[in-house]
Amino acid sequence: MQVATVIKNGLIVTPTGVVNGDLAIKDGKIVAIGEGSLSAKEVIDAQGQLVLPGMVDAHVHINEPGRSNWEDYHTGSQALAAGGTTSMVVMPLNALPARTTAAEFNRHRLIAEGQSYIDFALYGGLVPGNQADIGPMAEAGAAGFKAFMATTGSDEPGDFHNVDDYDLYRGMQAIAKTGLRLSLHAENAVLTDRLAADEIAHHHTDIQAYIDSRPPMVEVEAVRRALYLAKQTGCKLHFVHLSTGEAVREVQRAQAAGQDVTCETCVHYLALNTDDFKQIGPLAKCSPVLRTPEIQDDLWREVQAGHVNAVTSDHSPAPAEMKANPNDNIFEVWGGISGAQNNLDLFYDVAVKSGRLSIQQFVQLTAAGPAKLFGLKSKGELRVGADADVAFLNPNQSYTLRAEDLYYKDKLSAYVGRHINCRVTRTLLRGKTIFELGQGFDDQPNGKFLTNEHVAEGVR
Repeated sequence: MQVATVIKNGLIVTPTGVVNGDLAIKDGKIVAIGEGSLSAKEVIDAQGQLVLPGMVDAHVHINEPGRSNWEDYHTGSQALAAGGTTSMVVMPLNALPARTTAAEFNRHRLIAEGQSYIDFALYGGLVPGNQADIGPMAEAGAAGFKAFMATTGSDEPGDFHNVDDYDLYRGMQAIAKTGLRLSLHAENAVLTDRLAADEIAHHHTDIQAYIDSRPPMVEVEAVRRALYLAKQTGCKLHFVHLSTGEAVREVQRAQAAGQDVTCETCVHYLALNTDDFKQIGPLAKCSPVLRTPEIQDDLWREVQAGHVNAVTSDHSPAPAEMKANPNDNIFEVWGGISGAQNNLDLFYDVAVKSGRLSIQQFVQLTAAGPAKLFGLKSKGELRVGADADVAFLNPNQSYTLRAEDLYYKDKLSAYVGRHINCRVTRTLLRGKTIFELGQGFDDQPNGKFLTNEHVAEGVR
């Protein structure tokens, strides 16, 4: 068989096991795995490397349009590609205006096309009063919807705002009709806002005060409340960036009772804890907050048990001045971690090299799981017929992350200075190399818009 590309000598991680052999690509698809003696125009030697399905990062913030100086599709997708990610699901914030109408949805899609180096799907946003926009965004190709239970947004026109219980309930009713999933940032807004105000009133503005203002209960309570509302409305639910094992167990109980609900956590909740936050400083501020080592261990147990559907980056970039802390007031600092470039290598280091997870669990969390959640049927697995989205990971090439290694708009990351015991060396999108370590990027971005193939009949 004549094919376009053969990857030789790699350890190919398939859904059923690790194959020491060749992977053949034709017309952007995988056409053979493990077969030898194939004739190809291009041969890529993966000797000594893991050949993984490209990561599907289901939680990425790209700030274009409106805040392109924070991160745009060009820089954000380059960083993701350099880290072995081949598909992203982009949140409806913090672009300005936010993606909360069909008109903005279509505008954002056109901006991304031609600029993204990787394939992309787009969330629609649920905000106060936009229930009538839910159906049109689904028809425009939304992968799902996102809402905040915690306070978010600014006074700028068009910014994204959190919903109260009424708007959440009405939004769930509208989303249930589309067959799509609602992803929720679950933290109790009243508790987090008032606890933060208490700390500030007492002149407690250090990192510990921020940690104290967002205790585990604010996440767990919000998860319980959302689960009940979703049960009443029949809305499919997905909890983003859960930071506690207790919250994951609430999801498990609801699943056992027959509810359609899933959850994710992030690399930073598994790689960093409160001690790291105090050492790193503002670059490690996020919400939910990083947890104590004990709570982190409990979360790891839930991940190891298979109770988490995906691991994501929640890449949430901001300019350097927004991550500085000149007034020694952590509450004034932008809450978000730039981490997408180190999804695969750092997570592999803390998960597989540490012995916590098998390589099959690893690819399930980084690729197959998130692809399934958002109906990206040709993504997330190295199997015949799937898109040839591939990441090479050298498990024996260690390095210390430097700011100059980063492709973000701002060269900021909580992981700078960290020694990582493996490295992504090449990324292929639909059979074409888009990044190679030491060589850089393909000249022309070729990312395509992806739609959710799980949508109920008749929505589109």
